[in-house]
Amino acid sequence: MLSARMSSVVLVCAFLAGGSPLQADTPLPIMPLPAHMVEGTGSFPIDGGFQIVFQGHTEPRLERARDRFLMNLTRETGILHWPASSVNQPQFVINTAEPSAEVEQLGEDESYRLEVAPARVLLSAPNPLGILHGLQTFLQLVQTSPQGFAVASMTIEDRPRFAWRGLMIDAGRHFMPLDVIRQTLDGMEAVKLNVFHWHLSEDQGFRVESKVFPLLQQKGSDGLYYTQDQIRDIIEYARDRGIRVIPEFDMPGHATSWFVGYPDLASGKGPYRIERKWGIFDPAMDPTREATYKFLDRFIGEMTALFPDAYFHIGGDECNGKEWQANSRITQYMREHGIKDNAALQAYFTGRVQKLVTKRGKITVGWDEVLQPDTPKDVVIQSWRGQDSLAQAALRGNRGILSAGYYIDLNEPASQHYAVDPLESATVKLTSEQQSNIMGGEATMWTEYVTPETIGSRIWPRTAAIAERLWSPKETNGIDSMYRRLAIVSRDLEYYGQTYRSVSERMLQRMIGDVDSSSLKVLASAVEPPKEYAREELGNYDSFTPLNRMVDAVPPESDCAREFRDVANRIAIGKATPSDWQQARQWLTLWRDNDSVLQRYLPQSALTAELVSVSHNLSMAAAIGLSALGSLENRETVSPSARQGQLSSLKSLEAPHAVLLDMIVPGVEVLVAATR
Repeated sequence: MLSARMSSVVLVCAFLAGGSPLQADTPLPIMPLPAHMVEGTGSFPIDGGFQIVFQGHTEPRLERARDRFLMNLTRETGILHWPASSVNQPQFVINTAEPSAEVEQLGEDESYRLEVAPARVLLSAPNPLGILHGLQTFLQLVQTSPQGFAVASMTIEDRPRFAWRGLMIDAGRHFMPLDVIRQTLDGMEAVKLNVFHWHLSEDQGFRVESKVFPLLQQKGSDGLYYTQDQIRDIIEYARDRGIRVIPEFDMPGHATSWFVGYPDLASGKGPYRIERKWGIFDPAMDPTREATYKFLDRFIGEMTALFPDAYFHIGGDECNGKEWQANSRITQYMREHGIKDNAALQAYFTGRVQKLVTKRGKITVGWDEVLQPDTPKDVVIQSWRGQDSLAQAALRGNRGILSAGYYIDLNEPASQHYAVDPLESATVKLTSEQQSNIMGGEATMWTEYVTPETIGSRIWPRTAAIAERLWSPKETNGIDSMYRRLAIVSRDLEYYGQTYRSVSERMLQRMIGDVDSSSLKVLASAVEPPKEYAREELGNYDSFTPLNRMVDAVPPESDCAREFRDVANRIAIGKATPSDWQQARQWLTLWRDNDSVLQRYLPQSALTAELVSVSHNLSMAAAIGLSALGSLENRETVSPSARQGQLSSLKSLEAPHAVLLDMIVPGVEVLVAATR
């Protein structure tokens, strides 16, 4: 068994615990940080004795927002009763000037003013959107105090920096049930994201009921799709939370699931089947047949009637054109019409489809590939290629949305996402008028390597950092402050119904069976999934592959490993405190000794047998770290050959094992290098 001292370190280090204490230089323990705040005196008590009063415009959506607010306040404080009316009790006044649009519009006023005083809270906004945001800010401000729960007195005036603050979920590759979608929308409301981009068709599945073309879902979905009534319910659910719903139907590529039921849409001979692997596939719609546009005209008519938002996404990415080039009729059409290459043919297709969307009073959105010399200026470009590509679109007069840098499926750290700004281009300088063409950004959650069980841990809490980048002033960019507040928001998200932390803990327990999972959690605290697209090359995956291993259970970023790197850096430059030295030794000792506990259990399960080498390598890296730490503490000389041998060993330990990265290695490398 682990000693009591080591057990306490487990609680600090386990990846499920996560988080750092709020420090004095953190302005407010919330995300996104507001645009402007002035501190007051005293605090408003949260003791169940205040009432909520509506003034000005009222509507059922505001009443439902109040009920959600009180429910989340109960989860956060444990206080059950909130009186409908009381005499001489503090009041929470909600003052709304006027209604918002029936169908939310891009650029509506989302500002609010929150005044907190000991006897009263006043939340005022031009319309319900600001009220929804202000309620979330108040929830995050609730803190413990000597008198119980309270919110410090202050005045906040807040508004978003960008009008488009989105999250995309790909329901095509792995279908996401309605409860996952609703839970995600709840999280989006908490961090003030306002666009849910629903990717609804892919090579692996067509996910919406079409009454006009029923074979789309009957043959192209494996029975996993949303009915139109379910879609309407989600749209209403999202509107209640100030969130617009933008559908995406990918075309002309990534469309194999369309062709299973309607093969005449395709450019090849078929037969077509739902794809089970991941990647870019050759099948594509035939842009040269009028029948294609007649089909799409009816389909787009049906879907634009179902989705009320003004924006309609047509995809357009990663069409390789191979099926077009293999079709002699299509290549002849290109010659006869002066279409020089596949990009020009896709531009022709996009132009035709864009007219069908415009015909319904909607605005077309597409990925980078749809931007061609003759692309209409009212087509919105969503950029996965980067800020330079987005700036080029803005320079030409097209509006745009940035997703490059916000691909949360790539398991990159929150700091990397946080550093990406939609307006920062290395090569293109925009005027202020041209900058106004950049509407904001979207986090993107592609689902090759997530299931309904694991998607929450890939979205949260890192997406809160992206939400802050898109909401808060540009000058809000302190990485240390961001991480401290992200840990607090991660806890708050759990209060508000997000389950990613408990799911991860359950997955680890499932892997090891009835055995105490503490030692497995220690291992999990030190590893991360591979970054970017490395996982594609480290295993053979398809849509049936179980995603139930440690690589799926651990979060994309290890808080413990990151904090250890920070401590190692302070030690290396001579700025460490005594507690830094103690913490580093405790962590390294725990990681070194944990292997002896785990080796008794790991071989007993197929889910954990692959972790034998991972655990052993962690122990080896920690032992090297303890050796370097001892040399630094005692000011001992380490020979160049010994140091190089340690660094060489660490380099080999950096390689992925069981599709996992040992993330304490970088911190140990810092300590070893410092022994010079």
